Formats: sequence, C-alpha cells, structure tokens
Amino acid sequence: MRGDGRHWRVGVVLEAGRTDGWTDAWMDGWMEECCERCVGSLPWASLIATILLYMGVALFCGCGHEALTGTVTILQNYFEVIRAPGETLDVFTIIDILKYIIYGLAAGFFVFGVLLLVEGFFTTGAIRDLYGEFKITACGRCLTAFLMFLAYLFFLVWLGVTAFTSLPVFMYFNVWTMCQNTSLVEGANLCLDLRQFGAVTISEERKVCTGSEKFFKMCESNELDLTFHLFVCALAGAGAAVIAMVHFLMALAANWGYLKDASRMQKYEDIKSKEEQELHDIHSTRSKERLNAYT
Repeated sequence: MRGDGRHWRVGVVLEAGRTDGWTDAWMDGWMEECCERCVGSLPWASLIATILLYMGVALFCGCGHEALTGTVTILQNYFEVIRAPGETLDVFTIIDILKYIIYGLAAGFFVFGVLLLVEGFFTTGAIRDLYGEFKITACGRCLTAFLMFLAYLFFLVWLGVTAFTSLPVFMYFNVWTMCQNTSLVEGANLCLDLRQFGAVTISEERKVCTGSEKFFKMCESNELDLTFHLFVCALAGAGAAVIAMVHFLMALAANWGYLKDASRMQKYEDIKSKEEQELHDIHSTRSKERLNAYT
C-alpha cells in the first residue's frame, strides 16, 4: 500500500474492520492535527472581511435597485411625472444611470473581494512556509501595498456612497412620517413639491398636498412603505461595506508588515547560509591540503 506510515496504518485498520483503543486514540489525534492545520492555514481576517463585503454589496445593490424602481412607480402614479422624450436628462434618466452604477459596483467589488481573499491566502502561506514552497518577494510586497491603496480608495468611495444613500432615506422618512401622522397634519395643508428635491424643473409643478386624494392613496399603498424600507436596507448594506473596507485595511496593513519582517529574516538566513557554506568549503580545502602534505 502506498503512502507514509500513517496512511498504511489507517488502511490496515479499515481492511481489518476493527479498531482497538490505541488505534482510536491515534486516529483521533491524527484527525485533530489535520483539522488544526486546515484551520490554521485559513486567512480568517480576510475571509471575514470578504463575507462582510459581499453581504454589504449584495444588500446595497439588491435593495437599492428595487428602491429606485419603486421611486419610478411613485413618481409616475402619484406625482404624474412623465419621462421626457429623446435623450433629455430628467429624473428617470438619472435613475437609470444609478442602476447601471449599481451593476458596476456589484461586478467590480465581486472581483475585488476575490483578489483580496486570494492575497490573504498567499500571504498566509508565504509567512507560514517561509523556507518552503513560497518565497517573500518584492513583487509580493508591492502587490500588498497596491491592494492596500485600493482598499483605502474604495473605503472613501463607500463613505461617499453611504452619505449619498442617506439622502433618499431622509426624504422618504419625512414623507413616511407625514403619512403615519395624517391626523396631526390634517389641517396643516402641507405639500410635497418635487421642485424642492430637484426632481423636476422649476417651471413644472408636481406636488401632492396632505388633504388630496392622491396623498391618501400614496400613504395607503405598499410602494411608499416598501421603498422607504428598501432604502434603509441599502444604507445598512453601504455601512457594512465601509466596515468591510476598514477590516481589509487592517488585514492588509498587518500582512504588509509581516511580509516586510519576513523578507528581512529571509535575507538574513540566506546570508547566514552562504557564510556557513563558505566556512565549510574553507575547512574542506584545508583538510585536503593537510592530507596532501602528510602523504
């Protein structure tokens, strides 16, 4: 049977169909050692950050896309906003552009998360197997530094996305609050004018007042409540992506420091090995000279 002693013993046990106490203890220890190696070789910091990033991006992109679709429905049904003909830049065109941006964010950060996770696996292997298969190189350190720069840049991007997402949450919260307190604002005659939000031009008058039938229909519909909570979930997803970027920055900074120290240690060991080889060659040469002089 091929393999080392451990595999041979496991094969003997399986073929015999029986185990004694010593074999059970040995197999438990062997399995525990394998589990420790597998768990110890995983880059847990990068893995947790990747999961958090994917969750945040998926939550932001999915809920944000559906919230923008609900916004289009509300504008068309209750504010009677019509899409401008041709290629005029109106609120619907802006919403379509935001949807394409969401598609790009989903694809881009999926690839970026894979790159960071792969870098975490290779960095963990390079540090753990410093004198084995992997070697610390200047290219590896530069790659880690470049990914750290990208992580910091995307951290600023997600901060901006979070701030931008908070605007529709604030606007929908005001409308949702007015709908929840219709009895209090019944005699106030408040109006929601889209010109205040920049959704339409100044010449267009698109507003819904509290005493109108459209206002009550909008408050009783599911579109307003669902769109508001979808924007809240999208904001939570953007916040999770910010936390993931901070986690990635900490992991990459730690990996870069470890790689730098490991590279110095590797250079020291290489110099030490060369010196020992030179001393060995000198002693061998002297021994040969003495042997020749004696003979």
